[in-house]
Amino acid sequence: MAFGIVPTNNPMLFDAVMLCGVMGKKRVEYRCVATSIEGFVQQVAVQYLRHGYWFYVAGQIPEGKDPAAVDAKLIKKYGIDVSRWERARRKRDGLANMQYIRQGRFFLLMATHGGHSFFDHEKGQARDARRVAIRYGGYSISHRNGRVSVRIAPNEYAQLKAHFLELACCRQPRALMCEFAQIQFQVYAPIRVQLLAIWRSVNQLRRSGGFELVTIDAVPWRRRICRPFAAGA
Repeated sequence: MAFGIVPTNNPMLFDAVMLCGVMGKKRVEYRCVATSIEGFVQQVAVQYLRHGYWFYVAGQIPEGKDPAAVDAKLIKKYGIDVSRWERARRKRDGLANMQYIRQGRFFLLMATHGGHSFFDHEKGQARDARRVAIRYGGYSISHRNGRVSVRIAPNEYAQLKAHFLELACCRQPRALMCEFAQIQFQVYAPIRVQLLAIWRSVNQLRRSGGFELVTIDAVPWRRRICRPFAAGA
């Protein structure tokens, strides 16, 4: 047998290799507290939904309760703080894996397909992000047609569009460019499409009124990659 090759059709040997990997490395503390809305959305979309954590329960920690204590309780209750080797083993055995993340007092419990007490305890509360989008901080996060989608939530998008249409014919192009630059949403691809739709509507009104058009470079184009959790946390 060549060294470095693990025959995954041998469960006992696979478990032994996984155990050696865990014992030979220092355990990394489970991080769950996002420092910003943008970091929260990025972690949920890019790291969790993208890797099959489609089932979720959203919650709000009441005032007067210690968020850190709630974090610890939920992580322990559902056995979330496990190594990547344990996650690989659970996936191989047809069991679900879970993640927990919180920003402020809003939190998500997220799970993959498979057996887990989470589905019994949260029966009637769990949602599927492929059918019901996660709403937080003005964002709508879902998994549609095999890919993650991050959009501006409907109400927030309607308000944003109404704001720009109100200004469309009473501001100079440079002032409107500044308005676009001040948009706080991170520009994921679906959000870029939404902003382009607003830009087109603005120019449609300006064209009909005989005003100078706003150039396309007014529309924010790139998403800023952020650090979801505190450095060293």
